[in-house]
This record gives sequence, structure tokens and C-alpha cells, in this order.
Amino acid sequence: MAQTKARENPSDSGPDPSEPVAVVGISAVYPSAQSTEDYWDLIRETPPQCACEGPGFPEDPLRNHRGKRVPDGSCAGSGLDGLDVDPARFGIPPAQARSMARMQILMLEAARRCMEDAGRTDRALPDERTDVVVGTCLGFDRHYANALRVEGVRYADELVRGCAAAGREPAGQMVQEARGALLRHFGGSAHDRVGEMASTIPARIATAFGLHGRAVVCEAADATSFVVLAHAITCLRDGGSDAALVVTGQRRESGFLPHALRTKGLLDPCSSPFSARGRGFAPGEGVGALLLKRLSSALRDGDRVYATIRSCVLRQDARPGPFRRTASVEHWEETLRAAYRAASIPADSVQYLECAGCGAAHETEAEVAGAGGVLGRSAGRPVVVGSARDRLGHTLANAGLASVSKVALALYHRTLPPYWSHGRTPEIDFRGTPFRVPRRAEEWPADDRGTPRRAAVNGSSVTGVLCHLVMEEHRRDETRPVAPSSLPPRRKRTAGGAEPIAVLAHGGYFAGAADADAFWRTTLSGRDGIGPAPEALLNRELYHAPGKLSLTHTYTDRVAPVAVPTAPPPGLDIDPRRYAELDGAQRTVLAVAGELFSRYDTSALGGPGLIAVGSNLSLRRERRANSALAVEEVESAVAGLPFLADLPEDERKALREKVREDFAALDGLWSPTLLDSSLASGGAALVAHEFGLEAVPLAVEAACASSLAALDVAIGALRRNAVDYAVAGGVELPCNVLDLVLCSSLRLLSHDRIRPFDAAADGFTPGDGCALFLLKRYADARRAGDRILGVIRGIGASSDARSLIAPDAAGQSTAMRRAFEQVDFAPEAVDYLEAHGTGTELGDRTEIAAVTEVYAAPGRRPLAIGSAKSFFGHTFAAAGSAGLLRALHAVRTATLPPNAGLRTVNPALDLAAIPATVSCEASPWPAVPGRPRRAAVSSFGTGGINYHLLVEEHREER
Repeated sequence: MAQTKARENPSDSGPDPSEPVAVVGISAVYPSAQSTEDYWDLIRETPPQCACEGPGFPEDPLRNHRGKRVPDGSCAGSGLDGLDVDPARFGIPPAQARSMARMQILMLEAARRCMEDAGRTDRALPDERTDVVVGTCLGFDRHYANALRVEGVRYADELVRGCAAAGREPAGQMVQEARGALLRHFGGSAHDRVGEMASTIPARIATAFGLHGRAVVCEAADATSFVVLAHAITCLRDGGSDAALVVTGQRRESGFLPHALRTKGLLDPCSSPFSARGRGFAPGEGVGALLLKRLSSALRDGDRVYATIRSCVLRQDARPGPFRRTASVEHWEETLRAAYRAASIPADSVQYLECAGCGAAHETEAEVAGAGGVLGRSAGRPVVVGSARDRLGHTLANAGLASVSKVALALYHRTLPPYWSHGRTPEIDFRGTPFRVPRRAEEWPADDRGTPRRAAVNGSSVTGVLCHLVMEEHRRDETRPVAPSSLPPRRKRTAGGAEPIAVLAHGGYFAGAADADAFWRTTLSGRDGIGPAPEALLNRELYHAPGKLSLTHTYTDRVAPVAVPTAPPPGLDIDPRRYAELDGAQRTVLAVAGELFSRYDTSALGGPGLIAVGSNLSLRRERRANSALAVEEVESAVAGLPFLADLPEDERKALREKVREDFAALDGLWSPTLLDSSLASGGAALVAHEFGLEAVPLAVEAACASSLAALDVAIGALRRNAVDYAVAGGVELPCNVLDLVLCSSLRLLSHDRIRPFDAAADGFTPGDGCALFLLKRYADARRAGDRILGVIRGIGASSDARSLIAPDAAGQSTAMRRAFEQVDFAPEAVDYLEAHGTGTELGDRTEIAAVTEVYAAPGRRPLAIGSAKSFFGHTFAAAGSAGLLRALHAVRTATLPPNAGLRTVNPALDLAAIPATVSCEASPWPAVPGRPRRAAVSSFGTGGINYHLLVEEHREER
């Protein structure tokens, strides 16, 4: 490790890592309360006779807000549909607005209201250093509609073939007419791929408000809110950002979620949070936002402070088998104790506890017992308890933020909110516990010891995550001196910059490369894994139309696919039926984790951990299950086609029933593990549970930068000492009909093959892939005597905040500079760049322009540039992990990797200005005396999301 003196400039200092984080803005958008004021009114209301009859609690979760019964998989309608928001208000043109998921516009509006609530319409935010962190769970309406439009072609084709088999052969144009009917029914445009992506939400928010910090989405089932809050707090306390806009939401996008909850035994519409006989919960809807700043920054800027967050701790109860919430009192106690250690305050100073209250009696009893064991006091007033789910139902991805907003408002108004009982079943008995349940709003008395009013928020997830967040009032008495901990002195970074992170093991699976070593051998061979799609993957008769631009066809059949694993890694005892029902991406993650842990003994991993996997947040299995459940929607779309109308009623009915049965066939559609296999975070959760790791699992989406975003989350948690180890990387399997069609409609795909930096570059080729990395703090790895594969020195992020589609050199160079702010060396000390290398003329030219701006230096050693995409295609969410895998192999073997398919370097790139080279052959990487070999990895996502990572070789003698 190089240990030169850190540069003395303002970026070398950072804030106190224990500083409270201030909540300076709140917005709340729920069916029963569509403003922050309405939400507070709802919170403090005296409960009705039966809350089950109140707002937010549908008697039947498959009945929409207008009372109409809908099929399990169709677009069920939402209680949030009545909120009228004009996309043009946010600068969104009509062509793009038609392709937007409804959740996008709801989150934009929630963000706007939050900024307005914080008074930011007339006061500027630190735009360059404001992050947008979003939390969602499962797919959106556009995910489902796009899948139904494309998959519906298969349904229509079966109808046509059925007619032909019955001797009533329809005209050849009938399938084409069906395509038109499907398009009219489900909608669609060239912007559908961008419009459905979860990562487009923070990108649009950043664009609308001119914010240039991170833009990222996380999912951790119903712990999602706590995961995004923890990440935002980490970035604020580390000084990586000065403000964070956190937005979370859950909407009734279709009947899929209620169906999946029912099959898992979690659906219980009339169960209250503290029900003594509850079996589950009533799903709710809502979108909310919080604007967060360090307390010192908020006070300096004159912000109104609702409350402060003192700590946010996440833990995992890892148990093999189907996902389930913890019923462990011990795990609850350990989570709470860790939170109060992190907050440096006594647990018995908490006066209010916002419970998770998931509705299942045995889980709630464990939560109450665990919290009571830590918060209980031998004297003094009992702790008041409540749960926002009594009014809202369980809003899943939004649940934690709804609770934090409730507590922040209660602290601000110094009012203890009442609890609403549903009145259908008896409540658990709080006698003998340190808790009480108020039935009317009460004035919140000050603590007898003179300490601020304090509260805590619990959360738990079906994936086994436990959460405890500690909050405190901000006293507004200007005559009272501010506590020293509230205004910390700025501290210097360590001499070597930000804390280095060691990579201890890796695993990978890409086209033609079954593991990480084969990945490197393939790279050195110069042979790529790109070729024609197998017939099982692409029905060319239905979906391939070379040279044609269409919303239902792909103009190319070139892909770089992998075979989805058919058996779990050796040593894992997973029920064969359950394994077969898992999504392909989940099985791939599990297989790569098996390789990873064949290289590192899991028994050596102690303490809390994190598993962050970059991924598309709407998995193929979820979309396919929704389509199977929504077969009536497809039938309705094509019902008026002439060739069907001409059939006798009995023949038409028999044909439709036969085709319906085939179209809706899906193993596990009625299985209790359907929800498990549909969660994007499910792959990470499988790794945690099956390998016995007490590591919080989450999925991260930042478009094509998802892998590096996941690494950023993991690195931040390690540097903040929130975890002792992390597994991070990415996975995506885009070699499928739907992704080919959606990307073709936007003209993103190459007609032949991806050729980064070539004069003939005309787009990318989709590739399947996954890579994972085991990370620890460098000092800890050295202390433990671990074998170190490489060292991550810095990672920078930015949002362009300009265009959702066109790349921007300024945004990319900003991410690069932010990475270098964390290290003690300059860009000219980097010899190799693993580029994003999209393979489009504009993308390549923009990337090299950004590289030139940061890396160009007179007399520097020529920068070697390459891209894994030339071998393995564009693996979307896994792209950054492929790049890091190549860079690690390169620094370890002292070899500069080649590029495949390169014919003529595009002269418009002007590589000589850096200077830089792009080579078709592997070459030795000569050492420079006095410093290790260093490489950089870039990933840029649709929506202007940019990440840049710096890695260097580890020299054992140091």
C-alpha cells in the first residue's frame, strides 16, 4: 500500500461520524392522507370504533379503491390513482410520460412536496452534494404492462394455431392484428425500457431539482426504508454528501402482491399490529419522503428541524429455508443494544416505541419481549407503544419511512399519538411489560432527567432483517445552549485518505466462463461469448425482425447468454422443488456465492455483515407470474379479433380455455415460496440464509451502474464500522425476449456485436452475468492474515441531472474526481482503465472526453483502456462487477487485458490527448518503482448515474 502524505485541502476533512442527522423536510402521500398536515391529523386522531372500516384497510385486497373486484394478476387500481400530477411540471415530455410507471410520478411529487416542506423553494440545497436515495419493492405497472404486451404475442400465436388445428386456418395477418390489439390495450412506446426502470426515479428527481450527488434505488423487502435511511445516514456522516432526499413507496400495481402474500400465509386484512391471534397483515399503499442533513449543517442553514436520528442499526437472523421474519427475542435484544451503543445514549431514556407490528402474533410477541428486555426500567413511566400500520396497513417498502415520519412529527409536536385497534380480534396483553398503549393523543411530557424526548422505531422483514432506529427531539429554545455533540469539530481524514477496503475472494459466471478463473482465461484467449440466440431463448418467427424497428420485435438475435444453474452449490441442503421455483438470477447469485465461499471459509466471518447485490428490481419470475395471473387481461385485449368472433361459441370457449391453461402454466404459481422467488433482494437473502451469514441482504439498482452502486453501499457500511464484512457485486440475465424487444425499440442494440471504441460501434449486445466480491476493511484483513486479492482505495458517484438517455461528460468526470478525493495519488498514477464501453458512438465519445478531462497529463504513462463488454456483452446490472473482476485479475497478474472484436479504433476519440491506448492483445504490465499497479473501473447508468472505482494491487511485503 502506498502511504504518501495526504493532501492538505478542505476535502481532507470530514464531519463527526456520530453526529445526529436532522429531518428537515417531510412529505406523506397515502390514500387516507395526501399531505404532511393530513398525515399528522390522521396520526393524532382518536381511533374509530373499528379501524378495519377506516381508510387504508380494504376488506378485500383484490378489490380496488372503487370497490370493483379484479383478477389476481391484473392492474387492480390503486388508492393513489386519484392524485393528479402533471408530468410536464417536472419537464417530462409527453412521449416519455406515456411510458412512465405511475410510481415515478408519485415519487417525483413526493420529492417536490418534501422540498417545499423544507422551505427549499426559496433556499438552495448543496446541489453538487445532495443524494437521492429511493426505496421500492417488486415491479411497477409498466413492468407488468410491457411484459403482457410482449408475452401476449405468444398467447395470440397459440390462438391462431388452435384455429388452424381445428381446420379454421386464419389469414396470415391475424398475429399481426393481435400485436396491434395488445399494443392498444397495454400501451407502449420506444421509451418503455427507461420508463419502467426503478433507477429512473432517482434520476428524474435529480434532474427535476438539479441535484448531482448519488442517485440510487435499494430494495430489502419490508426493511427497504431502513436500508435506504442507513445508506443516506452513512453518506452524510462520512462527508460524502451534505444532504439526502430519501423517497420510498409501495403501490397496488396489480393483484400479484396480494396473491403472493396469500400463498405465503401473510395476508390477514383484519389483523391489527398487536393482534393476539394475527396471522399476517393488510397490505397498504403510500409514498413518502424525508430530507436529511447533518444537524450542524441544518442549524447553520437555519432549517426547521423536526427531529434528529441518532442511530440506525440493521441486523440479520439467518435461518435456512423459506424466508420468514424473526421470532427470536435474543436477536431483537441484540439489535436494540447495538443501536443504543451506536447512539451513545441509555436505552432507558426512550419514551416511545414505534413497533414493526407485522400482525403475526408470535412475531409481535417476540418483538415486544425483545424490546422490553432492553427498554424496560425498574422505575419511572412506562414506554408508550404504537404502530403506523394501525392506520395505513403494511406499506412494505414505505413502512419504515412512514413510521419515522410519524415519530418525527410526534417529537416535533410533543404529542404521543394514540393507537387504533381494529376491534376484530383480541390484542396482546401488555401487562407485565414496560409498555402501555394510549387510546387518545396525549401531551408528551419532558423526561425527568432533563434529557431530550426520545423515541425509537422498530422494523422487520420477511427476509429476516431486524431494524432499530433511535430518534430525538430537537429543542427549539434558542436560549438553551446546543449540546457539544450536536456541533462537532471537523476532523482530518487518515493520512492515506479514505479507509482502504480489501478484496478477499471473488466469484463470477459469464458467457463461456463458468467461474472467475475461466473468466480471466477467456479474456486472455481473445475469444468472446457472443453469438446467435438459441431457439429456446428467442422464437425468431414471433419476435425477430431484422432491420425493423418495432415495439414487439427485436432487430438483432445476438446475445451472450449463460445457462441458469440447475442445482445448488455443493453442501447446501435446499429442497429441490423450492430451488426449481427460484428466479434464474437468484440461482445464479447462489452459485457464484458458492464459488466465492469455496475460496474463503465462512466460519472466519464474525460479527454483522452486509450482502448488497446490484440487480434489476423486477425479476423475470415476478413478471411471468403476474402475466399468468393476468391472463384475463390478455384475453380481453384480443377478444375482438375477427377470427375469434367468427368461431362458434363452444369452439371459441374450448380454444380459449386450452390457450389460457398453457399461457398461465408456471411451476410455483400457487407455492408459498412465490414471494421469495420474486424479490430482487431474494438472491442476497438466499446467500445469507443458506450460508449462515448474519449479513443484511439487499438489492441495489442504479441502471447499468448497479454493481458499483452496490459496492458503494457496502464500502460505506464498512468504513462506518456498521458491518465487519460485506459481499457485493451484481447480477442480471438480460438475454431474453422482453429485454431484446424493449432495448431494440430504443435502438440501443448493435445489429452485429458490441465493439467498444471501434469506428463501427453501433450499440451493445446483451449478456448474462454475475460477479460477487468478499470485502473487509484492509486493516482487519491484514490483522487476520487474510489473503488479499486487491485493495479498493476510492469510489466516487454523481448524477448528471441533465438527460435520462444521453450521456454527459461533466457528470462522468465528477464521479471520477470524487473517487480521487478519497486517495493520496493523482490520476496519472493509474495505468489501466476498465471502461464502461457501451459500444455506441455517442457513449464511447462522451466517456473518452470525460477520461481526457480527468486523466490527461503531459508526459504521463499511456493509459491502457479496455472493456469486459467486448467479451461478455453488456450485462446491465452486473456490468460493473465484470469490470472489477477484470481489473483485479489484471493487477494481480501484472497483465493488461485485451479487447475482443476491435477492428479500427475510432479516430474521433482522440486517445492521443490523454495519451491512451486500446489494444486487441494482452501485454505485460510493467511495474513503476515505488508504487503499486493501479486500475480504475467506470460504470454509467441510464438516467445519468455515474460511478468510478479505484483499485490497486496488494503487495505482501507491505
